[in-house]
Amino acid sequence: MAAPIVVTALMGAADFGWAEGLRRAHFPAERNLVPAHITLFHHLPPSALGEVARRLKRLCAGPSPGARLTEVMLLGRGVAYRVESPDLMAMRDELAEAFAGLLVPQDQAQPRFHITVQNKVEPLEAKALATTLRRDFRPRPLAIAGLAAWHYRGGPWELAVKASFRG
Repeated sequence: MAAPIVVTALMGAADFGWAEGLRRAHFPAERNLVPAHITLFHHLPPSALGEVARRLKRLCAGPSPGARLTEVMLLGRGVAYRVESPDLMAMRDELAEAFAGLLVPQDQAQPRFHITVQNKVEPLEAKALATTLRRDFRPRPLAIAGLAAWHYRGGPWELAVKASFRG
């Protein structure tokens, strides 16, 4: 069955462990179906997978993009950490240009990179978690280890392509 492709940035092992631990602690268990990630594209057509794979591998031949966690974001019914990375945005822009005719409206807009640690909860619960996380938050570097494409079939994602930065 053909499934849309989701494209993400992958965190380094330590940062992934930290973010995944927060997701397990604060994301409703029945909705926590995917690993911690940074979404670059929400929905590319499955027919583009070969080209997506070639482009991700080519981008990962270079150095990993510098990135920083800059703030705790309240999403209304959830909480995330904002990720700022001009280098990752440039990579995403290059991919967006290559796939311009295939992008759904959500992917045509400029993204706000983030790592969601809670979603689909009552607004007061999200606000309380945001307040708690903001108390100890300090902006810091975030390791970006690679790029990945996933098949989305309504539940857990299925890895289609994974490329690690080599530069």
